[in-house]
Amino acid sequence: MPELLTKLSACGVVDLLLATPQRKRGLEKQPVPEVQLRFSGVEGDCHAGLTRKSDSRMSKQYTRGTEVRNSRQLSIVSFEELADVASRMGIPAIKPGWLGANLVVRGIPDLTLLPPSTRLQFGSGAMIVVDAENHPCRYPTEIIARHHPEVTVGFVKAAMHKRGVVGWVEAEGRLRVGDKISVWIPPQRIYSHT
Repeated sequence: MPELLTKLSACGVVDLLLATPQRKRGLEKQPVPEVQLRFSGVEGDCHAGLTRKSDSRMSKQYTRGTEVRNSRQLSIVSFEELADVASRMGIPAIKPGWLGANLVVRGIPDLTLLPPSTRLQFGSGAMIVVDAENHPCRYPTEIIARHHPEVTVGFVKAAMHKRGVVGWVEAEGRLRVGDKISVWIPPQRIYSHT
């Protein structure tokens, strides 16, 4: 049987880790030196959990608030893509905490375009499975405007296909800034019956 995943030749690195305590809701997260990944997500983070309430992204499948599997345990963004989005918006930088990111990576080309079921493997044995592209929404625009009052629109357009991905924990382990990341890509096919 052939190998199902192919290791990407480029290797990434953990650039920054962020979390928000569970008792505090909201998009913004703060830098932390390390995180413990559990099967429920980043230990202690407000978006951790084996399940979550369905939201507007799932309105065609479920009534809002239906309990569903949490495939959005982590938000992962790219240092390079964030720099490009900031440049497109005409501001010096976009802090990943403004977007609710848990993990900032460096060195993975076109992170946001990684296909679903891609595995991100870390030295501790931790593994994150990419669920989907994290499409840009209006909420970060409000946070960016607080820090850059001259920019009140434009994030959604600038961040399209550059906003990062969401994923879930397949294997537990600790992540630290500077950890190397191996990227495992699944076989890719186009489904043409839509």
